[in-house]
Amino acid sequence: MQKIGSAQLPFANRESPGTGATSNLSRRWYIPRVGPQPSGTNHSSPTLARISAAILLLSMGLLPGCSDQSAKPAETIKEEPKGPELVTGRSGFQKVYIAARGWAPDPQPFRIESTPTGDGSGHDGKWAVWRAGFASPSRRSVKTYVWSGSAAPDAPSRGVSAGIEDTYNPNNSSTSTFDVAFLKVDSDQAFATAQKHGGDKVLAKSPDIPVNYVCDWNRNTNELVWHVIYGANRETVKLNVAVNASSGEFIRVEK
Repeated sequence: MQKIGSAQLPFANRESPGTGATSNLSRRWYIPRVGPQPSGTNHSSPTLARISAAILLLSMGLLPGCSDQSAKPAETIKEEPKGPELVTGRSGFQKVYIAARGWAPDPQPFRIESTPTGDGSGHDGKWAVWRAGFASPSRRSVKTYVWSGSAAPDAPSRGVSAGIEDTYNPNNSSTSTFDVAFLKVDSDQAFATAQKHGGDKVLAKSPDIPVNYVCDWNRNTNELVWHVIYGANRETVKLNVAVNASSGEFIRVEK
């Protein structure tokens, strides 16, 4: 009976890990464990531990840098203020004419004029603000449109803006419409002509005086006229030269 008991002892030792004994049978019949291996039986655990520690230290070193960058506010790019866009009368007219065609199917211009601002002087036929009046026979209305390429405090906001619609009276001489095809000469060409007929002398004496432009239809002569006005307004004008807006020819010096 004692032999039988001693024969069963190795099995008891293998099944009871608390005894700390290891039998020959357990070494011959190795049963793999499922799940994490104990540190005493896993020969690669020191290497894995070193790799895990290295990854942990690396992550600890990277995370603060990432958090610092994410905490920084996004840099905003400041746009440089745009300078004034100075254009001739025909260019300014084309910009508002597109808007007028969206207002009525038959817009007919009756007046084109520059608006002086602190952006320029008009000595080259260019201004940053142009205004044009249109009449619509189908709507029996008139409307004014303004284009602005200026950021001056006394100028309208940049872009095209519309005025208030009003009643159209075809018998009113101040709203005599004209065909766009008659506008062949631009404001800079009209300025060059006016310079040859007294304008150069005015600017020689008063180099800072602004030069303004008005284009309208003359019913008496049936012609489109550029009025080149040397002065801030008609009340303080020093010279007013009429130039044909279709041919560019000098017409007269107006009073």
